[in-house]
Amino acid sequence: MSRTILYRALLALAVFAVLSPGGVSQAWEPTKPVEFVIPAGTGGGADQMARLIAGLNDKHKLSPRPLIVVNKSGGAGAEGFLHVKEKKGDAHTIIITLSNLFTTPLATGTPFSWRDFTPVSRMALDRFILWVNAETPYKSAKEYIDAVKKSPGMKMGGTGSKQEDQIITVQVEQALGLKFTYVPFKGGGEVCVNLVGKHVDSTVNNPIECVSHWKAGRVRPLAVFDPERIPDPDWKAIPTVKEALGLDIQYNMLRGIFGPPGMPKEAVDWYIGFLKKVFDTKDFQDYLHKGALKGAFTTGAEYVKWVEGADKLHKELMEKGGLIKK
Repeated sequence: MSRTILYRALLALAVFAVLSPGGVSQAWEPTKPVEFVIPAGTGGGADQMARLIAGLNDKHKLSPRPLIVVNKSGGAGAEGFLHVKEKKGDAHTIIITLSNLFTTPLATGTPFSWRDFTPVSRMALDRFILWVNAETPYKSAKEYIDAVKKSPGMKMGGTGSKQEDQIITVQVEQALGLKFTYVPFKGGGEVCVNLVGKHVDSTVNNPIECVSHWKAGRVRPLAVFDPERIPDPDWKAIPTVKEALGLDIQYNMLRGIFGPPGMPKEAVDWYIGFLKKVFDTKDFQDYLHKGALKGAFTTGAEYVKWVEGADKLHKELMEKGGLIKK
């Protein structure tokens, strides 16, 4: 056999080995640190979950490269979303999304939508609770609402303007004929701190954002905006808003992961596998339990279908509440 023929045969075998399922080629994985963008401030639910995921990656060696967490909260999260939108095809950037993925473009007119990003996975759904300072006399949601009726304009703190917290506040106002003075803050952690400091009269924080202050006896949960009580033993005594006030108001917030537009499929597949490993760790499950989040891992077509429905719901709610930028 001539050298030329032998060379060609060996080259063909090498190519076949690389391309074949059992070949020596490896699936995609990060080759440099991954930028993990949080379109919200520090201390809130999205920030806590992103930092937990980054920490579990380090603890369990789930990725060959670290996740570098970056907060970009400007413009109700628009700063973070636009940053990722501009990274078309980048396989080393991901963003954790809350419902400002839907609310921010509607409220501000900022040019982006969820369709500008690559869906990776939904990690959980977050509940909302009506909270008051523990030093106030209000022991029930009815007692607090009665006080608001007598003193219109009591302060309701929330994350951002025309986002999830204000949507819930407007729903309560419309259902009961009330008027709050809505006070926006950069993140959920800051919201609860201001409730502790008595700078606002109430909040509708996510459980994880106020749980440490609750356990320390600084705040009091009055009702949960969910069709059922939270099943976890620590939380199950809190009534639903329907039980407490007769209101059929329920709202769950997305805790999901997206990539930039055009993220390569092999990278999406890697992140799905990586995030499922994170989700299955005892640490992450303990975090869901502690913060009363609903574990809701899903990917692919099911995730896209859920996002489409959530996008439609937020348009309806914000339109009804007069929160859409004209």
